[in-house]
Amino acid sequence: MSIIQCENITHYYGSKLIYEQLSFEVGEGKILGLLGKNGTGKTTIINILTGYLRPQSGVCRILGEEMERLSPAAKSRIGLLLEGHIQHSYFNVEQIEKFYSRFFPRWKREAYYELLKKLKVTPTQKISSMSCGQRSQVALGLLFAQDPALLILDDFSMGLDPGYRRLFVEYLREYATAESKTVFLTSHIIQDMELLIDDCIILDYGRILLHEPTAHILEKFRRFRFTADTTDIPAAGSSILWSTEKVGRSWETYSFASPDEVRRELSASGAAIEALTEERLSLEDAFIGLTGKY
Repeated sequence: MSIIQCENITHYYGSKLIYEQLSFEVGEGKILGLLGKNGTGKTTIINILTGYLRPQSGVCRILGEEMERLSPAAKSRIGLLLEGHIQHSYFNVEQIEKFYSRFFPRWKREAYYELLKKLKVTPTQKISSMSCGQRSQVALGLLFAQDPALLILDDFSMGLDPGYRRLFVEYLREYATAESKTVFLTSHIIQDMELLIDDCIILDYGRILLHEPTAHILEKFRRFRFTADTTDIPAAGSSILWSTEKVGRSWETYSFASPDEVRRELSASGAAIEALTEERLSLEDAFIGLTGKY
């Protein structure tokens, strides 16, 4: 079953094209990460999914219902975390749990308090007195208590130090896996995404560049370094090479292909290719290889 279905989404801001005929699905129980450079439309997709923005054309369905006509029952099954994590900072830990519990019929208060035990805060501590990392855990605990079928998280690691980011990722991964939840998220901290996501969508300007399982990207996508007796390798039109450029005295390119296929493709330009080496990549390195440094 597909929890999210986007079909032929096209959207502009004024005359600027954001997406054209964008289509993708997110299956039940999957944790999907949306990656893209600044300005490629990650938050725009979040706003479309949550009904804050209507695209110029196309259809978006969540839990089988069109986004513009979501029933109250469907809305209650969606957990949303936007940039900034938590808004009602005038509440204390206990008050905010009681406030949120009124809106969700499947509320599980024990999930909230179990996570907050890690923070060693008192029930009367105000949200406004907490650090950014502590607030993020309060927000995550509220999402867990809501018991949603789908969690949508926009830039969930914003402002968090490494310890709190890791705590957030570990709890979210454990919870989503154990409860068969579907998660759609964005983050600029790609190292966190590598630990968390099952599938990855990489946005380019106006289109989806790649939609693959994270394990496939990490297993198959490689950086190749080599030397060549030329100052120019016209690889822009290649169907198997990505981001080919000269770096210092040598060259680098990226590919899902085998070393022999990469060598043949490079040699087709007429250059003599020497000292070709292959390197495994982190998800962050793969992202840079797919999208380029600039």
